[in-house]
Amino acid sequence: MRSRSASSTPGLRTHLMRGAAAFSLAVLAVAVRPAAAAAPQELDLLISGGTVYDGGLGQGVKGDVGIAGDKIVFVGAAPAGVKAKRTIDATGLIVTPGFIDGHVHTNGDIFSKIASDRLVASNLYQGVTTNILGVDGGGAPEVRDQFVAGSTNPPGVNFATFVGFGAIRSRILKQDSRAPSASELEEMKALVVKGMCEGALGLSTGLFYSPQSYAKTEEVIELAKEAGKRGGIYDSHQRDEGGAGTVGIEASVRELLRISKEANLPGHFAHLKDSGVSSWGKAPQIIAMIELARSQGQKITADQYPYLASGGSVASILMPRWMLEGGRNDTLKRLDDPAQIGRIRGEMFELLNNRGGGKNLLVIRPQSPWLGKTLEDIAKTWRLPEVEAAIRVYKEGDEGMAIFAISEDDVRKYMVRPWVMSGSDGSDGHPRKYGTFAILYDKYVVKDKVLTLPQYVHRSSGLPAETYMLEGRGYLKPGYFADVAVFDPKTFAPKATYTEPKLLAEGMRHVVVNGKVELENGKLTDVAAGRPLPHKPTPGTCS
Repeated sequence: MRSRSASSTPGLRTHLMRGAAAFSLAVLAVAVRPAAAAAPQELDLLISGGTVYDGGLGQGVKGDVGIAGDKIVFVGAAPAGVKAKRTIDATGLIVTPGFIDGHVHTNGDIFSKIASDRLVASNLYQGVTTNILGVDGGGAPEVRDQFVAGSTNPPGVNFATFVGFGAIRSRILKQDSRAPSASELEEMKALVVKGMCEGALGLSTGLFYSPQSYAKTEEVIELAKEAGKRGGIYDSHQRDEGGAGTVGIEASVRELLRISKEANLPGHFAHLKDSGVSSWGKAPQIIAMIELARSQGQKITADQYPYLASGGSVASILMPRWMLEGGRNDTLKRLDDPAQIGRIRGEMFELLNNRGGGKNLLVIRPQSPWLGKTLEDIAKTWRLPEVEAAIRVYKEGDEGMAIFAISEDDVRKYMVRPWVMSGSDGSDGHPRKYGTFAILYDKYVVKDKVLTLPQYVHRSSGLPAETYMLEGRGYLKPGYFADVAVFDPKTFAPKATYTEPKLLAEGMRHVVVNGKVELENGKLTDVAAGRPLPHKPTPGTCS
């Protein structure tokens, strides 16, 4: 039975607002604005002798970082007379702010019942101390519950979250391909308000995915307005990154810019890329569109991962969105319908061709008997055309796949733009969860020199902290929270591969989260000092 809308049900919206206002003060207390403090006579931790990059674009300076409690006390030469209970010798090492992963799928780790999982080792071995969750439209409106869980059983990293369009639309409209009624739209808007007033960063969407793909632009704008009123941002896996076979990447970019402008809030492109061989070479055009909007006053940013393969499944990669309406059972019926199978094969062939064929689709699901095999390999084994092999794979349960359909030249062009930050899009099965920040340094800073070291640090710390409004994070400054990464510039590198995606990066020596040492001399300490980071809604909008 469908719930009634907030506008047509007396007191429901008021109830939501009162519930939000009662948000746990203990949880909110972690987000207070930092204040600089005088150096105490005894520090809890001194990181000495490293080359310090503070999160801005300045060059590194040899110096010390003093920490008392969960705050940085000083950066530079240690004041005379100051002693420390604990000292980390960072001679010959790089000292940076803890990195912020601007787009990641680590909910299963952070909210795990297993304490060792909650450490999020994949992050710590890359120097990542903060995760941005609820992305691609997946963030549940019950934001307060997530923050309470993260306070009760602390993870190894800090986290903030979006409220998700997909979670909301599925709750109200299920898998229906239709517009909401007036009352249903009010229900959806009320859920955005709930999430924002409980501390969400803003509204995230995944318009590439069903059932979000069924929504018209105007529907998304109405929900985004609610986030904007409360100081949030709009984050989107856009409708078409170049390989979806729907509106095309140019129209998709224009849609995101329109939503941001008409809903009056900052816009953010999740894992910006040109995916699909027909879109290769379009990076300069897309960059020009975004920078024109920025020059006209829009706040537009993006995150990016440094891999040439995205992730997905047969359903998300090769099946047109109309096939997925109603869920898996309805899709299976369509595949067995003689009246529809001809159209299905034709559209799937076009999508496969735009991905470069079955040789570019690699099975990466760890439990799969096809792990390390391409769709082309599977088709040859079964002696089937590649589209028929894909249909059979879907019928047998689908497969997680890496899709090699991204141009290296486009990756590099996006990478150097000052509004592009780091984000792994990490989830189990793809090496980017364990390797994004390490490969970005090892390949694009050290070996290929696409980025300078200050650019790398800034796009991985200061820039995302500013974009996601994480007060007191992202920089090494007095009064800021003590999230710190210390790595060996000669050995910091990834080990994860597409067939062994869970190999931990090497070369990260020490990681500090909120003043607590979680990685020491390359070994986990089993300390979990991460915190939820609720966003403060605009005053007067949640009462």
